[in-house]
Amino acid sequence: MSSESEEGGPVHGTDWTGRDGAQAFAAVEAATDWLLGYPFVFEAVARGIGGHGVLVDYGCGPGRVADRAARLLGVRVLGVDTSPEMLDLARGSGTAVAGYHLVVDGRVADLPDGCADAVMCNHVLASLPDEEAVLAVFGEIRRLLRVGGPLVLLTTDPACTGVEYASLRVDTADAPYGPGEEMTVRLRRTDGSWQEVRNHAWPVHVLPALLERAGFGEVVQHRPTVEEALALTGPVLVQSRAWAGERARPPLVVTSAVAVEPGHAVPG
Repeated sequence: MSSESEEGGPVHGTDWTGRDGAQAFAAVEAATDWLLGYPFVFEAVARGIGGHGVLVDYGCGPGRVADRAARLLGVRVLGVDTSPEMLDLARGSGTAVAGYHLVVDGRVADLPDGCADAVMCNHVLASLPDEEAVLAVFGEIRRLLRVGGPLVLLTTDPACTGVEYASLRVDTADAPYGPGEEMTVRLRRTDGSWQEVRNHAWPVHVLPALLERAGFGEVVQHRPTVEEALALTGPVLVQSRAWAGERARPPLVVTSAVAVEPGHAVPG
């Protein structure tokens, strides 16, 4: 697949597998995420983890977000991912992350049950094609979390189609995207070009029920705004762009939930 640069030239797309895919992912700018996503994820994690706790970044990719969390929150951060190439990039970047672990057959074999005080999971659902895959990821995250530990998810609302965001564009479908349905997303790269990828849509309203089935309760969803971002990111990033799309229709949703005892639901 391909996309077009700002000058109209082609930029070849890819999935995020293999060395080329990992390098392509590392070249994604993610300005919208750094304004309306990650700072709010960090804030939600900080509310549920102590100063000496363990935070797992499930789907850490090349490790930039895990590194920022480790430096900002002062906790022990463990990055996990299904891609050995992503983890190679992360290990070679000199991050503050305590360690990286590979997910094999849906399980982080070298991490024990209940080892995490909190888990963050950013944009991982976009790679999952069906409900079974989502529940498998939620199930492994629940295994890693201690009872009472928070899971914080960052997702793009697939209903935010046809809006030009600073670093993100979701193509418009003939009808609303259903759970797991393929959708085309364009992501801005650090060189100003756009990378076209195929994601899977997970409407934000379906997530609470899936989390509850996987052993979570107290599900809360928040759609951060540019005005709220001022308190977390400061004026430099906010004033660097107009953020017209982000102001008109914020595209990111932070979903927080708490790991509960098996067989004991916690009221949401």
